[in-house]
Amino acid sequence: SRGLGDVYKRQAMAAWILFFLFRKIYIEPQVFGTEVPITLGPRFWTGTIGLPFAWIILYYFTGFYKDMFRRSRMDDFTRTLTNSLLGVVIIFFLLILDDVILNYTNYYSLAITLFLLHFSFTLIPRMILTSKMVAKVHRREIGFKTVMIGSNENAVDVLLDIENQKRSNGYEILGFINVQWKEHYQLQDHLPHLGGHQNMESIILEQQVEEVIIAMEPSEHEKIGDIVNRLSLLDVRISAIPSITDILTGKVRSTTIFGTPLLEVNQDVMPVWQQNVKQVMDIVLSILALILLIPVSLVLSIGVLLSSPGPILYKQDRIGRYGREFQIYKFRSMYHNAEENGPELSSKHDPRVTRFGQMMRKHRLDEIPNFFNVLRGEMALVGPRPEREYFIDKIIKSAPHYTHLQKVKPGITSWGQVKYGYAENVEEMIKRLRYDILYIENMSLLVDAKILFY
Repeated sequence: SRGLGDVYKRQAMAAWILFFLFRKIYIEPQVFGTEVPITLGPRFWTGTIGLPFAWIILYYFTGFYKDMFRRSRMDDFTRTLTNSLLGVVIIFFLLILDDVILNYTNYYSLAITLFLLHFSFTLIPRMILTSKMVAKVHRREIGFKTVMIGSNENAVDVLLDIENQKRSNGYEILGFINVQWKEHYQLQDHLPHLGGHQNMESIILEQQVEEVIIAMEPSEHEKIGDIVNRLSLLDVRISAIPSITDILTGKVRSTTIFGTPLLEVNQDVMPVWQQNVKQVMDIVLSILALILLIPVSLVLSIGVLLSSPGPILYKQDRIGRYGREFQIYKFRSMYHNAEENGPELSSKHDPRVTRFGQMMRKHRLDEIPNFFNVLRGEMALVGPRPEREYFIDKIIKSAPHYTHLQKVKPGITSWGQVKYGYAENVEEMIKRLRYDILYIENMSLLVDAKILFY
């Protein structure tokens, strides 16, 4: 994508230069009644140097670079059209609206010319590159590691359909995972048997799977909900045969017209542009917070050192997105080795907490180092609070749907924490869970802003 970004920058620069010449040669002589010398002033250099970077930022936020190997030429055409329209409208109001013009038709000429130049210069190289990528996929030079969940008639039909295509869809099928145990599986005559669905997660991680195709039999449908939920916690694309989409959770959309008729389960909890804006906001606000809170952090560091012997920062293993383990950072609020007897939740009058630690916890000051976790990409500003595996195992026994929280990055603050604060036991964790699930189902920048405000 970096090389493609360089191409786009050059195309944006060329489009602006030609647009500038159009303005000097065609528009300005109409206004002044005489030929105007071509001078490269501040506006020319602003557009030539600054606009290419502005276009790259716009492309990033609108998801223009996402799934580059899986996009069709029609999809590229639509994305380029909408991005070009949006970008030209912004440029028009920032750099063109105050131009000296003869009449309002000049505005139309300027806007249409800039749009046609930028759209053409961006679309042509993009279509060429996409055509090359698509051709490599069709020739099976590029493939995506795929496993099938299902083992009998439906799965065999899907496999044969994929294998008999003259042009590949990119599925590099490694093997299959069975749902119900049998002595012999029909698909076993065509593909390696990788194991049962009980070990699905470990198989997918070991094989570095990128896509999963669900092709189960009607008799296996009672397990589809559990399987899709478990797959949604893994970083894989999920497709299914159309006959079972009525019982799949989440949104579905067709993935192809000419290839095998599969429907894709959409796991995005936010539009791509909002996801990108959220990520940038997390980074920018975390950097600002760490800089502005340097004096507070120094005072807290001294307070921790004076409160009791031990390190200033406390590290603890937590479970993040897709069930990945990471170390969370906090200012130490407890006496050193407070959990030498095993994991234990804290309470309001916990004797393990120092007096200085109680003050920090009351105002959430001990969580300031969490901003480092955000910069490392392990956490977000807003999201379900991360828990330890020990307590997650206890929660899941009473509330199996807790695993839904692992669809998103954990956060420094959450809807559940705003409502309940710190949880002192598993029951309170489960009460808080409903608000965290509600957050995931309603994720948006506006909801994040409200939670941050509170």
